[in-house]
Amino acid sequence: MNSKVSIIILNWNGWKDTIECLESLYQITYPNYDVIVVDNGSEDDSVEKMKEYAEGKIRVESKFFEYVPSNKPIKCIEYTREEAEAGGGKEDEIVDLASNRKMILIKNEKNYGFAEGANIGMRYALNVLNPDYILFLNNDTVVDRGFLDELVSVGETNTEIGIVGPKIYLYDMPEKVQSAGVMMNYWIVEVPSVFPTRKPREQEIRKVDYVSGCCMLIKSEVIEKIGILDPDYFCYYEETDFCVRAKKAGYQVVSTINAKIWHKLAVSSSKIPGFYMYYANRNTFRFAFKNLKTAQIITFLLWYSIVLFPITIASCLLKHRSACILKAYLRALKDVIVGRWGYVEV
Repeated sequence: MNSKVSIIILNWNGWKDTIECLESLYQITYPNYDVIVVDNGSEDDSVEKMKEYAEGKIRVESKFFEYVPSNKPIKCIEYTREEAEAGGGKEDEIVDLASNRKMILIKNEKNYGFAEGANIGMRYALNVLNPDYILFLNNDTVVDRGFLDELVSVGETNTEIGIVGPKIYLYDMPEKVQSAGVMMNYWIVEVPSVFPTRKPREQEIRKVDYVSGCCMLIKSEVIEKIGILDPDYFCYYEETDFCVRAKKAGYQVVSTINAKIWHKLAVSSSKIPGFYMYYANRNTFRFAFKNLKTAQIITFLLWYSIVLFPITIASCLLKHRSACILKAYLRALKDVIVGRWGYVEV
């Protein structure tokens, strides 16, 4: 029997991207999965639009697939965050349905960020659905029909493998690779791609330091051993931190080029000027302080102050809306000094 996978998708004011992601997901060949959509306090009509999609009232257009009406309507059970955290209770309504005929919708009362939003979905899945794997999948992605077969197959080749990631292509340039797993220079917290220039061979599986959180398959036993995502990141670097923790616990993190997805870049972060600048820079320091050795932290701080700081200041001044971007950057550094983590309104 195929291992059971709980797929967690976060939505925040992005229902158009989410239903394209869902439609691609409901066409995959893997037979044993549950889709959990966590709406992170959307202020648009995301919840209603996603339900309308499930009812078959919205036809999804995409350059990656043809819309399939035959699995509609998709049965949707809904929970508030409190109901989901308390253990759900409506699962009997969908237990006998095929994977592509059901959806679980958790409605958060506010935006908890990627880390805690994913944790809410993950806690529900582990407590109620008892999956063998958890899959984090960004709502701004489109998946290949066989991607989950490949990810699970790789995960089951070796008991030491704890996390598996796919080869990620750019949505707007479908042949261009965004990421295929990352090896990190821990001395300066630099993250060049595993495959920066060369075309990878067929059937290639690589051990890496971390895989992108936009698509990350995790064995449930890993979460039971090392815990959930660190909510103090809010967003950015939480998946890096999680993968490093998994490796420290003795698990392998691997990437396979035979599982493919396509990713739209910075869809959520681009909605708020300075959002990426603030969280990416602040959380670089949180990751360093949590995971690096003392000598590595010293080297990182020297590298950051001598090289990255002046480069980033210059880059901020050259960007559109430079005052806003620079303010977000300086605020990130200030919050690092005072130790302010978690959500900050940018």
